[in-house]
Amino acid sequence: MRWTPRGYGGQRRTPDEVKRDGWREQRVLAVSLDDDRLTWPERELVRQLGEKLYGDRDQAKEARR
Repeated sequence: MRWTPRGYGGQRRTPDEVKRDGWREQRVLAVSLDDDRLTWPERELVRQLGEKLYGDRDQAKEARR
C-alpha cells in the first residue's frame, strides 16, 4: 500500500493516470517531448503545435530575463 499524506482522501493517481483521465474526460492532452512512446515525427508534431499555440520556449526564457 502506498503512503498517502494527511489531507488527501483515497488513493493518489500517478501522473500518467491524471493525463489519461484528462484526455478521456475533457479532451485535454498533456504530452512530453521526451516521451519514449513517441516517434520522431510525432514529437516534431507536438513541438510544432506547442510553439504555434504557446510560442517558442527559448523566446519566452529571453523575455523573462
